[in-house]
Amino acid sequence: MKNRILDRMLSFSKSRLVIAGVSVVLIIVLLPTTARSQFGLDPCCAIISAGLNTISGLLKSVVAKPLGAIQQSEQQAATFEQQVVYPVAAINQAKGLAVQFQAQFAQLRQLSQVAVASATLPNPQQLEQALLSRTIAAIPNVSANYSAVYGPVMPATDAPQPLRDLVDTTDAEAQAAMKKAIEIDALADVELQAAEQINQQLQNAAPGSATILEAQTSAWLVRANAYTQAAMAELVRVRSIELANQGAQLKFSAAHAVTLHDSNGQLLQQGVR
Repeated sequence: MKNRILDRMLSFSKSRLVIAGVSVVLIIVLLPTTARSQFGLDPCCAIISAGLNTISGLLKSVVAKPLGAIQQSEQQAATFEQQVVYPVAAINQAKGLAVQFQAQFAQLRQLSQVAVASATLPNPQQLEQALLSRTIAAIPNVSANYSAVYGPVMPATDAPQPLRDLVDTTDAEAQAAMKKAIEIDALADVELQAAEQINQQLQNAAPGSATILEAQTSAWLVRANAYTQAAMAELVRVRSIELANQGAQLKFSAAHAVTLHDSNGQLLQQGVR
């Protein structure tokens, strides 16, 4: 808006100046070259001087005043930005908090990397090492380590098929939950790194870039919420398998009771005979 007003004022001033200049030139051209004043002075000098005075007056009245008003308006806008929109004290305070948060982020990283391994035997140690590795490269080793600790699914000759299916489903979900835990730990490390980078940018960011940093932070917040939802979904699956196992145990017990009842009935009939 200010640029448009300035352009209009300048165009108007230019037109006034052009008209005045053309007038002076025409007077000089049309004036006879032999004309002299009674004092012997060339009248062209007086006319040129009058024209220059006219142009100077136009510059002062038409151009200088509007430009002064525009400069004053820009100064007021700059003062408003410095005192209200981007106050220096608030910016320095925010940067100080960013420096403080950087130290807290470092403490959080150290706490998240504290060793909590507690297994003492070889097979459990390998499984625990994979579960606490915080790297997706250890995920392929989970199945073998799990089988070494909890054993594989029993062969068909040792258990009925429904029981083998139940054990296989339970083992599969348990391994999936372990793999998901490793993945979430790795994602948490990436999120901490992103938080530290954003905090470092805040320490040296210009006030005008706050919107961009805010958008980046919002994007990471959405990602973090998605990872949290994925972890909650895995917990729901684990709980569902647990409830399903309880229901299956009741079904197996009921089926076993029916089989036992039938067997007892057959034995009693044989005893009566």
